[in-house]
Amino acid sequence: MWTYLLRRLFQALFTLLIITVLCFLLTRFSGDPLAQYAANPRMSAEDRAALVERLGLNDPLYVQYLKWLGLAIQGDLGNSFFARQPVSEMIAQRLPNTLILMMTAEIVTVSFALFLGIISAVKQYSFWDNAITTFSFVGFSIPIFFSALGLMLIFAVQFKEWGLPYLPTGASVWDKSDPVEYIRNMILPVTALAFVNSAGYSRFVRTSILEVLGLDYIRTARAKGLTGRAVLFKHALRNAALPLVTIVGLDIPFLLGGAIVTESVFSWPGMGRLFWEYSQRSDYPVVLGILLIISLAVVILTIVTDIVYTFVDPRIRLS
Repeated sequence: MWTYLLRRLFQALFTLLIITVLCFLLTRFSGDPLAQYAANPRMSAEDRAALVERLGLNDPLYVQYLKWLGLAIQGDLGNSFFARQPVSEMIAQRLPNTLILMMTAEIVTVSFALFLGIISAVKQYSFWDNAITTFSFVGFSIPIFFSALGLMLIFAVQFKEWGLPYLPTGASVWDKSDPVEYIRNMILPVTALAFVNSAGYSRFVRTSILEVLGLDYIRTARAKGLTGRAVLFKHALRNAALPLVTIVGLDIPFLLGGAIVTESVFSWPGMGRLFWEYSQRSDYPVVLGILLIISLAVVILTIVTDIVYTFVDPRIRLS
């Protein structure tokens, strides 16, 4: 186990190093970080040159990267050019809101996908199978910004005009005195994320269950007289869910991609919205800091997924 973990850790660190190089180059070539000062009449050319020198933007790229990497290893992600605050503090303020949104959306997604996938597989080629298949194709085909705007239009705007109880779409932060309002603000963003992701997951669950149901050990279980429910939940679902564990583990960090759009549409004060706002300003310390957090999450969750897989599937041994 320890040999495996050390090997995976070494691979992860190497991968992370490559990712940081690529992200650094992409952000540095994405625009002038001091472009916001171009139209400021109070900043002279001399002041701008002094600022460029102070921020180290005149240094060669590899020097800038090594300086950033050295500080990042120590936990210092630099200061935002625009907000003039430490990036680590800005991310720490937004990260809890994003984690709450992501984890809630993932729980709803997996629960909904398992329910739909099981119904679709057990009722193969029935009305329900066709209805769930249609839902999956629709959900998979609709961009997340479209579903987010559609939910907002129906459940916030139209419901309000019709005099029905409507859902809020504005920003909300955790408030112990009013947790209900915080949860109400989460409903539409979570639904938008879960609607798109559960469509793909449910098709995957359906296919996995159908494959497992045709195996010999399932026929043996049925021949022993076990009920259909016992065969499905005690024997088929456990093995059919194995690939889903890997997909869910790898998809959790990429939920941030959907969260960037969703948080922007619903004004959710999370890390995705922070990324969107500061990428438009070419504030690369903030963008790099967020990309580093996402990369770390991908690497860590990949290792965790591999370990969890060994507990779920007894046929796999790390040795």
